[in-house]
Amino acid sequence: MMFWRSVVVKLWFTILLLVSFVLFILTILLLEFFENNHVDEAENDLNQLATKIAAIMEDYDDKSLGTSIAWELADDVTQVLIIEDSDTYWYSPNRESSENLPISYFLEDPKLSRVLSHDEKVSEKRYFTDADLQVYYPDQMFIVGAPLHITEDKKGAVFLYQSLNVVQETSKRTTSFIWLAAGVAIVLTTIFAFFLLSRITSPLRIMREAALEVARGKFDRKVPILTNDEIGELATAFNQMGRQLKYNINALNQEKEQLSSILSSMADGVITLNRDGTILITNPPAERFLQAWYYQQGMNNGASEELPHEVKELFQKAVSFESEQIVEISFQGRSWVILMSPLYNQTYIRGAVAVLRDMTEERRLDKLRKDFIANVSHELRTPIAMLQGYSEAIIDDIASSDEEKKEIAQVIYDESLRMGRLVNELLDLARMEAGHISLNLEIVEIEPLVDRIVRKFQGLAKEKQISLSCSKNGILGTLNLDPDRIEQVLTNLIDNAIRHTEEGGNVTLKVVSTQSGLQFDVQDSGSGIPEEDLPFVFERFYKADKARTRGRSGTGLGLAIAKNIVDAHQGDISVHSKINEGTTFSFFIPRKNG
Repeated sequence: MMFWRSVVVKLWFTILLLVSFVLFILTILLLEFFENNHVDEAENDLNQLATKIAAIMEDYDDKSLGTSIAWELADDVTQVLIIEDSDTYWYSPNRESSENLPISYFLEDPKLSRVLSHDEKVSEKRYFTDADLQVYYPDQMFIVGAPLHITEDKKGAVFLYQSLNVVQETSKRTTSFIWLAAGVAIVLTTIFAFFLLSRITSPLRIMREAALEVARGKFDRKVPILTNDEIGELATAFNQMGRQLKYNINALNQEKEQLSSILSSMADGVITLNRDGTILITNPPAERFLQAWYYQQGMNNGASEELPHEVKELFQKAVSFESEQIVEISFQGRSWVILMSPLYNQTYIRGAVAVLRDMTEERRLDKLRKDFIANVSHELRTPIAMLQGYSEAIIDDIASSDEEKKEIAQVIYDESLRMGRLVNELLDLARMEAGHISLNLEIVEIEPLVDRIVRKFQGLAKEKQISLSCSKNGILGTLNLDPDRIEQVLTNLIDNAIRHTEEGGNVTLKVVSTQSGLQFDVQDSGSGIPEEDLPFVFERFYKADKARTRGRSGTGLGLAIAKNIVDAHQGDISVHSKINEGTTFSFFIPRKNG
């Protein structure tokens, strides 16, 4: 079967079949032509010979001489009958010892007798029906008759007859020659067809191999241009196609790489969906979104391509209404805004693309902004109300004695100082968060600094009947830091610890020296901080006890300022707490600053 799939074989077989058919028709026509031609030539030869013999017999008075000349003119296969009258006639010598036709056959035959009766030339091809004659003349015979006028009063005739087997023998030789020529023509046609078709199909086979290599991605493959005909033009077009394909594929790959890079580097997640909702393309943020949802649903990450129910509904709306749709969903403690837009393929929608933006930080900042405004309003409202109330008391002369007036003035002064500290701390915190904090770094002895801070709070601790102690582990030595800022941090932490510890409780400052830096731990035995509030303790205006109002010494910004100071020293601060067991604030200052 592979043999018949070859173009060479198909074209060769077609050419050979066409040539064979043409040669067959031509052979049939030639055979018919040559056979008729041989018969016509034999007839003409016999007619001419009959006419010539009749002329000889008319010219020679010596009939014996005339017949001798006539017998010499006739060949071995032709028999001659010269009739002067019904009683006088001559037969040519019978060289093949065959029986002569009786003269009565010529005289009695209606057509042959017309030579004598009507002085006409006749020619006739016939088979003899007489059984006696068939023995000697089984083949078809050809008979020619010409009128003979030896005297004016006598009408004679010259008859010549011979077997058509002689003509058929000549036709057979001609037929053999024609068949031989046809066979040679077919052989030559086969050789020529194979040679020609091989030359034609050889470039085509090369193009086929090149096309297969191009299909495998080898666009640099070139086809040699060997001729200037249509095949050469085809090779040129193929090479141009290869170059154009290479250019287009490179352009597509570049666009694909650019698109992939853009999708991978996008902060927003992108999910491309097919018409039936099948996921086609995702980028890393979208993968994280799906992984979080799979985890929440308890699904195997790699075994499913399902979408959250809200996203499916959004997709159906985008496809149905052919417009952008937006929704916000929350899970795993994060908020996501999803924008779904339909994708068009000329005239119909072929899918949709979803852009997922993680709005958790924005929502957190928005909440902090609202809380900040509420807390600032709350913190300012109390001192302003007190200032207003006591100012009205002075204006209305409610205070009757100097002592009461002095007490009212002291309250107004203290509340104004609190408002001033609040405003100053807000400004300091804003500068710190903007990166404008300036540290006065110097080499400081740590142990004297720690002892001085602890001594500063001993009086307050004794007043509240709280045990304040300091523990040092290792040689503290010196460290490159801003002593005022570090004292501000420790002051805030110890003050908070004392204020949130009941009477009889303990507050301990632990300082541990390591090779990489100093670890400060402020530990108390107070009421502790709820676990859900621990991530927010370093936010501005944080309150662990929502029902508790701040005392005169608190603004709610101390921990936020402390965190910024530690961060400015390239350290870190953390908190650990359990309800009714106490709280530990820890911060670490690295030695790389020293």
